[in-house]
Amino acid sequence: MITTVATGLLAAELMPVELVERKGAGHPDTLADGVAEAISRAYSRYCLDTFGAILHHNTDKTALLGGLAEVSFGSGKLVQPITVLVNGRLTRALGEQQVPVDDIVEGAVREYFSARLPLLDVEHDLVIRQRLTQASSPGAVHGPSSEQVAGRTRWFAPRTLDDLAERHRMFANDTSAGVGYAPLGVAEHLAIAVESHLSGEDFLLEHPHVGTDIKLMVARTGQKIHLTACVPQIAVHTPDLATYLSRREELRELIGTLASVAAPGHDVLVAINTRDDAQRCELYLTAIGSSLESGDEGVVGRGNRANGLISMLRPWSAEGVSGKNPVYHVGKLYNLAAQEAANRLHALTGASLAVALVSQSGRDLDDPWQVLVHHSGSQPLDRALVEGVVGDVMADFDTLRQGLLDNALATA
Repeated sequence: MITTVATGLLAAELMPVELVERKGAGHPDTLADGVAEAISRAYSRYCLDTFGAILHHNTDKTALLGGLAEVSFGSGKLVQPITVLVNGRLTRALGEQQVPVDDIVEGAVREYFSARLPLLDVEHDLVIRQRLTQASSPGAVHGPSSEQVAGRTRWFAPRTLDDLAERHRMFANDTSAGVGYAPLGVAEHLAIAVESHLSGEDFLLEHPHVGTDIKLMVARTGQKIHLTACVPQIAVHTPDLATYLSRREELRELIGTLASVAAPGHDVLVAINTRDDAQRCELYLTAIGSSLESGDEGVVGRGNRANGLISMLRPWSAEGVSGKNPVYHVGKLYNLAAQEAANRLHALTGASLAVALVSQSGRDLDDPWQVLVHHSGSQPLDRALVEGVVGDVMADFDTLRQGLLDNALATA
């Protein structure tokens, strides 16, 4: 069922207010999303290479527990490790052939953190704890014949690929909804532009004192924008308080310059590290560039949505996209598909749109139960156009899956 509504949604450029948050690459929640997806990706690749199919799994309940760091000007070290709690379900064997799950998880976690937090000693200061079960989803009702429950009981213990139900019919694993919208607003463009620049490889090579646990909050009212940024500095590259303060001011000015480019014609006021207290020497000074080093924690699904933003006045899904099975988990695929459909419809119509794809558990994956399209303008969108675009997107899940497996499609 497709429903389009042409009232109540303003064109993005006419929105009177925006409130947008973006958690940077080194934020604990972003790291939790990233490592859960890295594990799923590594596991999926192993299964494809070995069996020709992805076995059932999910790591979307992964959490990070913060360590403890000691920092001073010119030095910083962890004195208690960071803990990665890998929580979920990964199939450990196909018939008699074992999957080296523990090795896959360990390798994916350490490789991910080595790339994201290069100052972290992943062999010494990172503890990995796995709680991976093989429990099937509810639904296996035992009766006189064991064959009555074979499908469910074999969900994470397949004898052959034939035991994978999705090999016979691709169906939705859950009743859920995915949401996407287009185009981005001014504040959204600004948040992405600023954080992406400060976390960019080239910038960090030139500014090794800047950490990646950056957080931006952008509030726009008409042409006025208030931006508050939290940007850490690395202790080993910061010799004294004066250096910290001067670099903080340089960063504030740089953010202002980036904002003027991303939001031309707007009056932008920038605040940075507002919790700093120079007299008490309470500063955003870190050993590895992330608050994960000192007690802060990260959980999958608490960070950026699949478009990289947390936009409080926009439609969004509470699903944690990262770490879900890319084969049939609607909490992942429908969010990505809804965003792609919104992008395509905006490109074709020029309208501002929000697209919601709603699944029913057990329904064919490419046949959403409800398609809701909310758009700007006073006239309804052409139904055939919407059906065609949504149908094309739903028929091309293989492209989305490949983007996920290639790490070319972000989930947070």
